[in-house]
Amino acid sequence: MQTLVIKVGGAFMQADELALDLLQTIKVLQQSLCVVLVHGGGPMVEDLLSALQLTSQKVNGLRVTPPEHMAYIAGALAGTANKQLCGLAIRAGLNPVGLSLADGNMCQGQVLNPALGRVGSVVAGDPNLLKLLVSNDMLPIVSSIGADAQGLLLNVNADQAATVIAQLLNAELILLSDVPGVLDANKVLLPHLDSHHIKQLIASGVIRDGMIVKVEAALAAAQSLGRSVTIASWKSAPKLLGFLNNEAVGTQIAP
Repeated sequence: MQTLVIKVGGAFMQADELALDLLQTIKVLQQSLCVVLVHGGGPMVEDLLSALQLTSQKVNGLRVTPPEHMAYIAGALAGTANKQLCGLAIRAGLNPVGLSLADGNMCQGQVLNPALGRVGSVVAGDPNLLKLLVSNDMLPIVSSIGADAQGLLLNVNADQAATVIAQLLNAELILLSDVPGVLDANKVLLPHLDSHHIKQLIASGVIRDGMIVKVEAALAAAQSLGRSVTIASWKSAPKLLGFLNNEAVGTQIAP
């Protein structure tokens, strides 16, 4: 059975009703597909660090993670965010299993750059745990907290985490955000893009600001996977049912 890895993060983690819509859509998708949900949760981390009066900064989109912050970030992502999603999944009639990248040897992590602290990158490991869960109609919900060979917890970019999970399972990957996909200068959805067109649209200012980060992450994922990656919106979750009929959903980024 085909596997679909869905990545969510950002504002989605604080929009319970829309999250419930997505989880109810996943329940329908599970009738024909194996599904794994991977999540980040930057706003929840920012809220917690702010409440603790800890300062946080980002470098090239990656949150600098001093060792003394790691316990709080792990608690926000692998704890609060993960279990809130599990709770909503139960409400949607699913059978969730909350995990991190450190579980079941699914990924091996390492520090990405010592200057960034406990920011990590991961490579694919053992797929058996995830395969066992999806084969028994469970929904793995995986937070972007990993660990290195010494057991040090790492804060992993959620897009990279989802890409590695897709590699691990030879799966399709969809990156969900708060936009329907990539829009042209007239705000019309672009169904397909490749690296050449992406460069043109960035140079002309059509793709700008946060969308540059999303598109470049999707392109990197597509090149890593050797297959197209989809950018779509969690605000219109039922449209994802188009996957069941091989219909275009959002914007497909070609490798």
